[in-house]
Amino acid sequence: MNAEQQQIQEINFMFSTDAHVLSMNRQHLDHDYYTDILTFPSPSGLGISGDILISVDRVRQNANALSVRPLDEMHRVMAHGLLHLIGQDDHTPDARTTMRSREDAWLQRRTFT
Repeated sequence: MNAEQQQIQEINFMFSTDAHVLSMNRQHLDHDYYTDILTFPSPSGLGISGDILISVDRVRQNANALSVRPLDEMHRVMAHGLLHLIGQDDHTPDARTTMRSREDAWLQRRTFT
């Protein structure tokens, strides 16, 4: 089955600050850098489950740097987290390209502008 056709069990989006996401990145992944998103899968036989922690500060900065609307960047980051929950990684250049392509495809499905 295509992973994007999986059932969603429970997904929690949590919106926070750079400081909090950095603290969580250090605590859980031993990474000492800012990031826009951390994804914590919760294995479930009933469907996709997990927590997605997003730095609103980082999303705003990225939107500004990319000259896109903050809402569009937030949607991209949310899609990015969902893709991580279904097993997509972005650790290599090819995987990042695939991830971005899938994010773009999901963003095209939005029903508002």
